[in-house]
Amino acid sequence: MESVDNKILMILKKCGRGKVFFKQDLSRVSNPKRIQKALEQLVAAGKIIRVARGIYCYPKIDKLFNTGAELPSYDEIAAAVAKRDGAKIVPTGAHALNLLGMSTQIPMNYVYFTDGKSRKIEISNGRNITFIHTALKNLQFKNKTAMLITFALRAIGSENVTELQIKHITQIVRQEGREKIMQDIAKMPDWIKNIIIKTDD
Repeated sequence: MESVDNKILMILKKCGRGKVFFKQDLSRVSNPKRIQKALEQLVAAGKIIRVARGIYCYPKIDKLFNTGAELPSYDEIAAAVAKRDGAKIVPTGAHALNLLGMSTQIPMNYVYFTDGKSRKIEISNGRNITFIHTALKNLQFKNKTAMLITFALRAIGSENVTELQIKHITQIVRQEGREKIMQDIAKMPDWIKNIIIKTDD
């Protein structure tokens, strides 16, 4: 009879490397205790990575630089959690600033607004992913860049935004296409609307 860990590996191989998965995804393989034991054995053998409690990854392998297994990005982990929960998410705070190139600081905590429930996930490397509930209407942007700009600027605050940051936003808007950003202008606070409108100057 094929072992539980081999069954799990076969499923993961079909899905491909880089997949973030959850313990409950494997419920059809065996009972919860056997699945947990098999996952522990696969982690110990270096076949999979335990990302957080109940969250695992069948990692990609860096063959170019021979650095071994590659951890999934925080966005990949957050996206997998959101997909599992049927929720929408958007990066905010320092993470949004980092994604837009407005900050080189690597966040210790990765924060996302979500229409799902608020929660914090402790990642195995000591960092956290935090989901903060917000109304669905706040996430219904047509353009992802417009949404990132909005939440990044809200994190800075109207009184703290600098001319250099406004110039950077102007470049982003022009690269993305101003008409695409303007589709979501009605969803932005007035002071952010003014910044976007002035990018046409």
